[in-house]
Amino acid sequence: MPNSRSSWQSNIGFLLAAIGSAIGLGNIWRFSYMAHQYGGGAFLIPYLVALIVAGIPIMLLEYGVGHREKGSSPLSFARLDRRFEWLGWWMPVVAMFGIMLYYSVVIGWCINYLFFAFNLSWGADPQAFFFKDFLQLSDSAAHLGGVRIPIVFSTMLVWVVCWLICFRDIRHGIEKASFIFMPILFLLTLVIVGWTMTLDGAGDAIKNHYLHADWTKINLFASDPAIRKGAGEVWAAAFGQIFFTLSLGFGIMITYASYLPEKSNISKNALITAVVNCLYSFVAGFAVFGIVGFMAHSQNVPFADAIKGGPQLAFVVYPKAISMLPSMNVLFGVLFFLMLVVAGFTSGVSLIEAFSCSITDKFDWPRKRVVTMICLTGFIGSLVFTTRGGLYLLDIADHFVTNYGLVVGGTMECLLVGWILKAQVLRAHINKHGSSIPALWNLLIRYTTPLILIYLLYLTLVGDLAKNYGDYPTDQLILYGVGWLLICLLAAFALAFSNWEAKKLKRRHRPEEDELLI
Repeated sequence: MPNSRSSWQSNIGFLLAAIGSAIGLGNIWRFSYMAHQYGGGAFLIPYLVALIVAGIPIMLLEYGVGHREKGSSPLSFARLDRRFEWLGWWMPVVAMFGIMLYYSVVIGWCINYLFFAFNLSWGADPQAFFFKDFLQLSDSAAHLGGVRIPIVFSTMLVWVVCWLICFRDIRHGIEKASFIFMPILFLLTLVIVGWTMTLDGAGDAIKNHYLHADWTKINLFASDPAIRKGAGEVWAAAFGQIFFTLSLGFGIMITYASYLPEKSNISKNALITAVVNCLYSFVAGFAVFGIVGFMAHSQNVPFADAIKGGPQLAFVVYPKAISMLPSMNVLFGVLFFLMLVVAGFTSGVSLIEAFSCSITDKFDWPRKRVVTMICLTGFIGSLVFTTRGGLYLLDIADHFVTNYGLVVGGTMECLLVGWILKAQVLRAHINKHGSSIPALWNLLIRYTTPLILIYLLYLTLVGDLAKNYGDYPTDQLILYGVGWLLICLLAAFALAFSNWEAKKLKRRHRPEEDELLI
């Protein structure tokens, strides 16, 4: 019940947990590759605009809703309007069954590579090692093959650690873990960045590829239609990255904010969470560009030929660069993959917490039993991604869930708060509990942000219809069916949970806010 609901022991504990949720593996490899692809330093302009126009406003929305209604996203949305409880379920269901199932496997890869780093097991050809020896990747997604036992055990370890952290209440579980994990993560990142800056070729790569700005990449008013089209894609990518990197649309921030005490500065917490997360991405970029620059310099190849996007950056490019270091290769490799493991865990526990809190809020079941069943079910579900064809499924699941599932959730929550609750009501609650936010926030939530997210959906759909995602051959188009089937299953789960017998859905009525509804 609300009066017996657990709470954060300190505001710094809440901030560390929220920032830890936002900072994940994508901050290290996704942001840096996007900066390289979309104009280097010029990409920071649309990125900052996206942070101000979409990231911080939605963060304020989720913090405000969770704190006001004192519940997970399903309970909070049900209290706002019973008809929208399904949306509250959609978000944690997508987070748990759409993301955590494969995200846990990627964390497992990082654990495997942490051990590989002790003797540089990837050898002289990290690419062949990753795809052929480690993943033993099948030739087609139609042939999943058997599971990879080393990956199964590392994935099981991920679920066990997450279970140990989430098993206890928020104060004694996630908060205590955050006090351990986050300082370690920040320290490891700074050490790796500092170390990287001393390498030959690192400074030039950072100067010429990371901080150097190609302004044509973001010029929406260029006379050349091709440049304008490309610039539009860059701006859309920046908004998409902000949305995903801040853990928006997962139900996580709503859940975390529901544990805040009544006297909390909501707006200040939202600003700190968003800014620190984005600052971390920027700082981590120095390590990525620096190490790739060192490798390109050592091999005497162009920077663009050395860098790769996605998991290959962590499991192919970095291992190759580590092997080429003039000294202390093992130490650098251990520190790097330990950093990835810690970043993965801080995000993973939040994905589990969002769903487990939703279950306990709805059914009043014991937390320990709920977390145990969720982690057991999650491990079983993640096994499909540990197969020899699991990388194909992982890629498709990530594409569909992040580009459709999360964006739909974010769009709908903006419309729900902006038009059903009325944005000014939530804004009054936020202003009552912290620094005041301007009335412009109402317009952003009601019009600007949802329109931008709808545009992102449009761009993704048009791109998917124009060509096969990832240039998969025709015989692998079955993956598209799998992707849409996954979205439909997640929607069915959300509707099923919302139609279950409702409990504790009475709205937390505040007479002093009634006049704001007029």
